[in-house]
Amino acid sequence: MRAVLGSCDVPLAQAFDLALVDLDGVTYKGHEPIDHAADGLAGARAAGMRLVFVTNNASREPESVAEQLTSLDIPAAPADVMTAAQACARLLGDHVPQGSRVLVVGGAGLRTAVAAAGYVVVDSAEDEPAAVAQGFAPTLAWEQLAEAAYAVASGAVHVASNLDLSLPTARGFAPGNGALVGAVTNATGVEPVSAGKPSPAMYAMAVERAGARRPLVIGDRLDTDLAGARAGGYPGLHVLTGVNDGRDDVLAAPGLRPDFIGADLRSLLEPHTAPTQAEDGWWTSGDAAARVRDGALELSGRGANGGVDAVRAACAAAWDHVDAGGSLDAGSVPDLPVGGAS
Repeated sequence: MRAVLGSCDVPLAQAFDLALVDLDGVTYKGHEPIDHAADGLAGARAAGMRLVFVTNNASREPESVAEQLTSLDIPAAPADVMTAAQACARLLGDHVPQGSRVLVVGGAGLRTAVAAAGYVVVDSAEDEPAAVAQGFAPTLAWEQLAEAAYAVASGAVHVASNLDLSLPTARGFAPGNGALVGAVTNATGVEPVSAGKPSPAMYAMAVERAGARRPLVIGDRLDTDLAGARAGGYPGLHVLTGVNDGRDDVLAAPGLRPDFIGADLRSLLEPHTAPTQAEDGWWTSGDAAARVRDGALELSGRGANGGVDAVRAACAAAWDHVDAGGSLDAGSVPDLPVGGAS
């Protein structure tokens, strides 16, 4: 499978009618806003693009998420939010009938979604639940994880809202739901099914809800946001404001690669020109150029100092070389800082 950078002659906000926007690492980090997120999304809306915020966080209810976004100058209503809790509740229907007892290990958002889907929420394995629904909550303790392990070991279906190993906060990266799910998996030996990204289920639900024809996925993580976009056949924009950086893009396997790369959400307001290859093997994007020679990545022009064009050129050169069967020395790929330019 080959996955290359795309080209768009008009701003992305004009070419796509719906943005499926991740939250942590894209619009905010913890409780702090991400630079230019509000301006970029306001401009996208002004261009006619609809926004749905799609998050692997299952601990909060849509109303709470919408309130936080609005407080950060990103106006949002609960209907504009799609959470992994909602996807998890829907996924339960593939395994247990409505009316079943479900042990919920997570926050208020997951409890509300499971109850709204027609299940009886319980808190103990002694209630003999048919399933365990597990999502992240900062207040989770050993007792709740133990109850989940007891229930799963007794035959309950284990459904996780997501398997993110880490989550970005204002202080750095902290353990995510996947790390907590791993504790239950290690105790039981039973692998859970997951509703969150990289499964494209939430994207499909959001697209159906919005009636969109040309959706665009926007995220900061390659292994969840962009992998989910590839899995669902949706174009994806990687913004370099969260977990993964430009170097990760260069080294990404085909199933994790974005179609577009931007420094931040202002990149929604710009055309995106795909890198081009010259006869001498150099790939160029803007004033940056890159090629792979003897398995090593080389950068030239402005690309030597980083920037988004350097990331794009490097991706084109590296992906073309690797997809043609060549090997790439990861040690030759430098950090590619993007600064504030998009």
